[in-house]
Amino acid sequence: MAQARSSLISIDATPYYHCVSRCVRRSFLCGRDETTDKCYEHRRGWIEKRLLALSQAFCIDVCAYAIMSNHYHVVLHINANEAKTLSPTDIAKRWLAFHQGPLLIQRFIRGDKLSDAESERCLAIIEVWRERLTSISWFMRLINQHIAAEANREDKCTGHFWEGRFDSQALLDKKALAAAMAYVDLNPVRAAIADTPEQSDHTSVKARIESIKNDEMTAPNLFPFAGNLREEMPDGIPFRLMDYLELVDWTGRQIRDDKRGYISSTLPPILSRLGFDKADWLNACTQVERGRLVGSSQAIKTALPYLNRKRLSGFRLPDS
Repeated sequence: MAQARSSLISIDATPYYHCVSRCVRRSFLCGRDETTDKCYEHRRGWIEKRLLALSQAFCIDVCAYAIMSNHYHVVLHINANEAKTLSPTDIAKRWLAFHQGPLLIQRFIRGDKLSDAESERCLAIIEVWRERLTSISWFMRLINQHIAAEANREDKCTGHFWEGRFDSQALLDKKALAAAMAYVDLNPVRAAIADTPEQSDHTSVKARIESIKNDEMTAPNLFPFAGNLREEMPDGIPFRLMDYLELVDWTGRQIRDDKRGYISSTLPPILSRLGFDKADWLNACTQVERGRLVGSSQAIKTALPYLNRKRLSGFRLPDS
């Protein structure tokens, strides 16, 4: 039975979430369908472009993503502080970048003279939009509706393209965040369609590696790495980028069943700082999708009241 979003997503529990959308009947989103010999590879670009464009309008940051043949993964960060600081005009412009708004709002943006009642009505509408700009449900809806319409138009058909709803996991602490991001970035390696992270097309890890090659401070449209492991981190992902890339590279060498690879005897230092041993980390990076909540037992227990849940369930990571 599907669970209410209020029991899955709450900014009070955590701002970080891992979401997955799958095509109905395992249809191909991208890649080549060997049954029909049709190539849908270009659709990877559709979803990547839409995802990153929406991240600039919404107050939702993209930490990691991977676009596969019949599903895609994203790790998202709800940026509530950004939403609070935006002016009503900024909120309206962001929402209207992907919607047609009422004439009254267009007059508001232009600075036309409005009556007090009209101004109050505009501000009431914009406050609804402000809340939606921090909604993962609205974010995922605008990705999936757009891709479904484009795919059905191309296939000259109608009907459902995606399964009914996207799956979501609350990532309750920095261990869960690191494990989910690495799990997402290593999807192509785990599926044996790429040998290395830098060869994994349409993933965030490849985009971050390309940004380093281009001497960019951070990958365009992706949530930056903040560079340390403080508990309170409003400005970015609480790790160093190079530590994370080292961790992803090391992990990728361990989880390919069809390729032995070179297993370094030196574990990445970030594992120790996160409180993982080798076995626990590799288990997390391959099994992270198992629970609706991901984190240590204490983190899950703390989050339950915010998610309107009572049972201590989820994918539990080792306590520090």
